[in-house]
Amino acid sequence: MKKILFLPLLQMPSGHHQVAEALMDVLKNHNDNLIVKKIDLLSYTNKSLEKVISNGYLNWIRYAPETYNRAYKSFFYLPDAKKQTFKWYQPLFLKKMEQLLLEEKPDLLVCTHGFPSQLLSILKKKGKCGIPVINVYTDFFVNSVWGKTGIDAHFVPSQQVKETLYKKFQIPKHQMMVTGIPVHGEITRYDEAHKPKHARPKILIAGGNSGLGGIGKLLDELKQSSELDYLVLCGKNKKLYEEILSWNLEHIQPLPYLTSRSAMNDLYEEVDAVMSKPGGVTVSETLHKKLPTFVHSMLPGQEKVNMRFLKEQKLVFVIDQEQPIEQQLLTVLHDPKKMKEWEQAIDSYQKGIELDGQEAVVEAILDVLYQQPQSVASEVIRTSAVLQRAGAQ
Repeated sequence: MKKILFLPLLQMPSGHHQVAEALMDVLKNHNDNLIVKKIDLLSYTNKSLEKVISNGYLNWIRYAPETYNRAYKSFFYLPDAKKQTFKWYQPLFLKKMEQLLLEEKPDLLVCTHGFPSQLLSILKKKGKCGIPVINVYTDFFVNSVWGKTGIDAHFVPSQQVKETLYKKFQIPKHQMMVTGIPVHGEITRYDEAHKPKHARPKILIAGGNSGLGGIGKLLDELKQSSELDYLVLCGKNKKLYEEILSWNLEHIQPLPYLTSRSAMNDLYEEVDAVMSKPGGVTVSETLHKKLPTFVHSMLPGQEKVNMRFLKEQKLVFVIDQEQPIEQQLLTVLHDPKKMKEWEQAIDSYQKGIELDGQEAVVEAILDVLYQQPQSVASEVIRTSAVLQRAGAQ
């Protein structure tokens, strides 16, 4: 039996956990001889510390978003020469990482957050870790916290990120595979036959789970809707759910926390478009389903950087909060030229994905696990590309 250890960070729900779980589930379904396990290093180090950091992070974003944004840029985009300032925390976490590896004895490490990746890169450089490591990036960019040296494989979100890592960090291209941001297997691909046909288009509004992102103001305006229906994902935000329910409006329906991804997939199948924040996993799911995606707001830090890429690639539409929101939605959805440009942008992005489909990603993970020659990873990419071309014909 081989053991694969997945390393996200913090316990709160995030794309780091969603991507880890998506890969864990497909590996479990693919091979009975694998043990897959997920561990948050902060909780492993000190559960109370993890809670303090999680709560502090959420409160910082909620009450001082601009200072968080400045801090994010300063810390996560530091050049290597200036990282000495932040090395005060390393001895504790390096020691805990070594302890974790001794206890778990994994055969492969998969990082879905930059912090454990950085620690493993340091241990690799010191000759204290001989276990293969994969970085799986969960945003549309790579910040400076991610480990680069000693990492055996990089699952990157786009061709642009692949080029950046090659030019800036000299990471060999055969170690990088463009996978997109992995989505769970229960989120099925777009199917023209299941495209909804509603007299009044349905819009799914996401981003209300944490109470962050200004969704309340958005919904106040949409109370007066005349041409669209809205489904609002409230997640575990019971206050938001109860408030919308109290309005008793036919065209705005609150949805509680969804316990399964298949239920989420059914919801995607039901709607004509999505309004959301630019989180890496959420947008990857809507791209996977070919759903027009409107960004209504963004959190500081990662989401702001994601937004830059998504706008440049024309993969999303941006809502102007100063203009009537419903009219903006209708203008885009009823404009064949805009919809055609958006479809072409999605096709261009998806053509850049080298490992398309869960089977190809699983094969790449297993290649690293069993330390296959470099040519095998290249062959996986070539085979996937052939299959993509065949499917397009």
